[in-house]
Amino acid sequence: MPHKKEGIKDELYGDEVREKLLEFAEKGWDSIPEDEREAWFTRFKFWGIFHQRSGQESYFMMRLTNCGGVLEPGQLRAIGEVARDYAKGPVDNPEFGNGWIDFTTRQSIQLHWIKLEDVPEIWEKLEAVGVSSRSSGGDTMRNISGCPVAGKAEEYVESRELLDEIQDDIRGDDALSNMPRKFNISVSGCRQGCAQDSINDVGLEPAHKLIDGEEVTGFNVRVGGGLGGREPRPARPLDIFVRPEHAKETVRTFVELYHEEGNRENRQKNRARFFVDEWGTEDIREAMAERLDFDLERAGTDFRGDYTYNAGKPAERGAHDHVGVYDQKDGTNYVGLSVAVGRLPAEEAIELADLADEYGSGEVRLTRRQNPLIMDVPDEDLDDLLAEPLLDTHTPEPNPFVQGAMACTGTEFCSIALTETKGRTARMLRWLRDNVELPDDVDRLKIHYSGCTADCGQAMTADIGLQGMRARKDGEMVEAMDVGVGGGVGEEPSFVDWVRQRVPADEVPGLIKNLVEAYAALREEGQTFREWVDATGQENLVTLAEPEETSYEDPWLHDAKQSWYPFDDGESPAPTAPDGTPLSADD
Repeated sequence: MPHKKEGIKDELYGDEVREKLLEFAEKGWDSIPEDEREAWFTRFKFWGIFHQRSGQESYFMMRLTNCGGVLEPGQLRAIGEVARDYAKGPVDNPEFGNGWIDFTTRQSIQLHWIKLEDVPEIWEKLEAVGVSSRSSGGDTMRNISGCPVAGKAEEYVESRELLDEIQDDIRGDDALSNMPRKFNISVSGCRQGCAQDSINDVGLEPAHKLIDGEEVTGFNVRVGGGLGGREPRPARPLDIFVRPEHAKETVRTFVELYHEEGNRENRQKNRARFFVDEWGTEDIREAMAERLDFDLERAGTDFRGDYTYNAGKPAERGAHDHVGVYDQKDGTNYVGLSVAVGRLPAEEAIELADLADEYGSGEVRLTRRQNPLIMDVPDEDLDDLLAEPLLDTHTPEPNPFVQGAMACTGTEFCSIALTETKGRTARMLRWLRDNVELPDDVDRLKIHYSGCTADCGQAMTADIGLQGMRARKDGEMVEAMDVGVGGGVGEEPSFVDWVRQRVPADEVPGLIKNLVEAYAALREEGQTFREWVDATGQENLVTLAEPEETSYEDPWLHDAKQSWYPFDDGESPAPTAPDGTPLSADD
């Protein structure tokens, strides 16, 4: 029997939801019947409108979409102005204030504290500059990821045009809007692996073949990658090589196969990775061959040995994350800024847009590590840009802990998270910076924090992965984390091995300090953290990863998701009217 959400979607989903959402926005929060809210919130997600968690009734998160991380001139400024004018809640966040944008791990942006009544004005402002929230949530094809500098830096196979074609012709097809579950597509033409094909539902990676004595360039196809639920899978090769002119059709064929045959009954087992488990790659390849109007070729030679993006390789092997200053193929430069945990105040987002206009072309691009890139900066303007005050705050040369950090939304807004994440990570990063020394040749240590096992923060792929849990300490329930080590994507994708479970949050920085100091003392010369983990062994790592109370103080240790907002002890003002005043429960 299909899951109840399939019935909800069968009644209304996709593009048709927009008209109803606008109707609710015009009439206000109270116009959504209370007994129908779950169904409408399911449908709203297609348009990137997510209701925030219990206690925050009438407030929404809006997720935007920008294929491959491209923000054209004027788009970031419009997003920043929306955050400044509309994305403010009833209380401040002690770390970030009020009104900000969140960069995501799929190269897009999220806005919080959105009032339903403001959605039409927000859409009007954003869509006027070409920014959309369509298909950014729910059981849809999510934002398509790619190399953030596609078309600007050297690629083995050019991919920017292909990304746009997949966006327009596949993701834009409303007939494919109702997928069994969310679905991720990646395309990379570069040799760094920064689209992370190994954790996507379908990924194209650059490859080549020798055919009739000539080198032919194209893509190998992998399917069924993903994280979450402590059941991660690396994407598996289909033994298919496609030439660029056949790439879009090949992606569409797998999308259609999963759309038609994917499990719509058990939502715990219906992501594409489970579909690949069930069918097997040979049967999927055969089914695709029957649907395609060209003959499939066997896989070519890939470049996975060259992958450096979160691949556990030494820094001298190449860019790991696009943070820093890099050459573009046209002779200009791009400058990658490091934004700690991906959260940027609205005023700084607008300032970043101004700097992109003044020193570059105005174009900004986003990476999968929650960071922005200023594009097209001439050599003669580079020093002046680097001297700007904003680049002191979000520097292209951050300390290794900030450069390697990522964090999901956490209990601040997410209904399934078990712990606060972004504020805690910001505090931990400062403490680690001031109290832990890394070897001089280690310029980043990847620490990823997810508030739960859904793993939106990609803890499974980190040098040190943290996932939110709960534990008892001194007889009280506290926020805690499971700690894993040794994850990463690249030539041989690996997921963390868990070395400690349910560590109270105030003991995690001490654990990290003990582990990192052991790494610094015991590593071989030039050995990366991931290489050291592989060489050290699980039993030794458990001993070295000793939890410890330190000078680090955790202000949210005892919240354990009990309050309506982790940073406020009062009662929730929600639901509220459009002007922010509480609505009477008696109305």
